[in-house]
Parts: sequence; C-alpha cells; structure tokens
Amino acid sequence: MATKRTWQPKKAKRVKKHGFLKRMETPGGRNVLKRRRRKGRKSLVVAYNGK
Repeated sequence: MATKRTWQPKKAKRVKKHGFLKRMETPGGRNVLKRRRRKGRKSLVVAYNGK
C-alpha cells in the first residue's frame, strides 16, 4: 500500500493558522506584519477568497 503525501492542503486551515487575524493576535505576529509592510510585500499574509 502506498503512503499518503504529507501535505494535504486545506485553504481554511491555512488561513486559520497564518491569516491576518491570527497574526494580529500576538505581539510577535504584529511584528511580522510590521516587517512585511516595511519591506513592501505585495501580500502581507496568505490570501483566501471564498469558501
């Protein structure tokens, strides 16, 4: 029997872990956003459009 690949992507789970609201929860997360803004990142966090 073949083994399953370890990465089984789920968009909702990805956003819950790495989304904007999650970043804003902690001081460290806010620092991440601050750094990414300063660097001029086009995207600050992972995007998720629609369910």
